[in-house]
Amino acid sequence: MQSRRPLSNVGPTPRGPLLQRIAREAGVPGLAEILSDRIPPSDLQSLLMEVYSRRSRSRDAQAVLRDYQTNRFVRPGHSSPQDLFAWDALLWMTLPADFEGIELSPVAPFGAVASLTPLSQDWSVTTSRNTEVISDATNALALEAATRRARQLSDPATRAGRVDLASSHRMLRAQKIEEAPGVRQHYRLFALCSAGRDTGELRFETEAARRHLKFLLRALRQYLGREVPLRVGLADLGEPPHRALLERDLVEPWGEDLPGVPLDWEDPTPEGRAYYRDLRFHIYARHSKKGEVQLGDAGSVDWAAKLLNNRKERMFISGVGSERLVQLFAPMASGAGQAQAPRTAHRRAGNSRVHPSPR
Repeated sequence: MQSRRPLSNVGPTPRGPLLQRIAREAGVPGLAEILSDRIPPSDLQSLLMEVYSRRSRSRDAQAVLRDYQTNRFVRPGHSSPQDLFAWDALLWMTLPADFEGIELSPVAPFGAVASLTPLSQDWSVTTSRNTEVISDATNALALEAATRRARQLSDPATRAGRVDLASSHRMLRAQKIEEAPGVRQHYRLFALCSAGRDTGELRFETEAARRHLKFLLRALRQYLGREVPLRVGLADLGEPPHRALLERDLVEPWGEDLPGVPLDWEDPTPEGRAYYRDLRFHIYARHSKKGEVQLGDAGSVDWAAKLLNNRKERMFISGVGSERLVQLFAPMASGAGQAQAPRTAHRRAGNSRVHPSPR
């Protein structure tokens, strides 16, 4: 089954022999190097646009239909739109007031994932216009959060401010996903992103973690009902002094924030250390037939520091795989979580957090 974020340390697939054959048959030695290193991005975009424009002239409707029937990127999803709407509506109706919901573009700037994470560009579907189809909504939220933080940093009155964003977005992954019932290359994710200034002793990270997890876990509890056990795993990715700070600011107040949801320590993994910075969470639910399944993850990342070239900037991200949740649990989700959200959405359709305008 799909996980939200493939954390394997995967580089580009070796394509040397293939590229050599293509260059040899085209009669252009070093073709890949010419295209990647010698042609400016704007010129490469123009070239590719012309190439695809010419090729489109030889396409007929039957060929397009055959591609639609066989191309793993374009087939419809398996999840019920009604089930996805019920979950989304519940989230938007209960989103804390300090978060702003935004509707992301389907595409992000080229390199949005590869420049921020250890993942290869091969995980994303790159377009001919120097963009990539969003493969992780948290990366796109990070770009918007960094843009807003840059404005805050330019004004002493807002420099210590914070940006909190949320989005429900359908993502497309380029890596080959094992065929299985209900699995598609694209799926919906509800994501949160918080950006702000380092205040010392992991205070920004632990405070953001408490806000993100409290919201997501309460929404999951309302959607799933009390009968489905939830659990959170926490990995300490920092230096030894971090553990005492996490114990004080996360573990000890956990029972007050989220009674009935166990918080357990987990061993860090190399993949987690490569992706996250100081702490990482996994959110689990117990399925009656499949056992414990992971529904989401969260953690602190160094993306704000990279994007703003400022070591004092901090960022925390989280997300729940909406597709996975509704496919596994919608048939057994509580009637309250399923039925009340759409009615509430109708009552509050004018709320600015449901259909926000740009700030």
